[in-house]
Amino acid sequence: IMELSGKTLGLYGYGNIAQAVAKIGRGFGMKIIAHRRNTEGGKSKGVTYVSQEDLFKKSDIISLNASMNADNQGLINIQNVSLMKPSALLINTARGGFIVEKDLKYALENGIIAGAGIDVLAVEPPTEGSILYGVKNCLITPHNAWASVEARQRLMQITVDNVKAFLKGKPRNIVNF
Repeated sequence: IMELSGKTLGLYGYGNIAQAVAKIGRGFGMKIIAHRRNTEGGKSKGVTYVSQEDLFKKSDIISLNASMNADNQGLINIQNVSLMKPSALLINTARGGFIVEKDLKYALENGIIAGAGIDVLAVEPPTEGSILYGVKNCLITPHNAWASVEARQRLMQITVDNVKAFLKGKPRNIVNF
């Protein structure tokens, strides 16, 4: 068991989801660092922006919370994972394409990092025989937080609100690449 108080939570991306994760981390007494492309918006008290390299080197736990794009596809590769502490944990609830699965498997099986919690795989839905199946320090969960009735109702309301805002000439929830 790892005590969270005093540990460093590294957030890759710092949008709404990562900000909520940061709030939880602060509640456990964690130091919060984040790496994001745009450091102008979304600054929060108690969060320090760091380079991508420092995120990997300084984090006890890294949580991936960014949109997938060509620049970060394969971000979790042997080079970046090798920068992490041997005691570090990786959490991916974003997209499977962030991870080079064979590199993560190697890192987990060879003690380069301590463990991973993966909510998404490179192929979704997962296929039988995924390379990460059976890796003892890799927990794979179903990517289905959206499946509750309440979450689906919220998603539909967000969609309606987005369309209304767009029609009024005030688009919202815009993703800029």
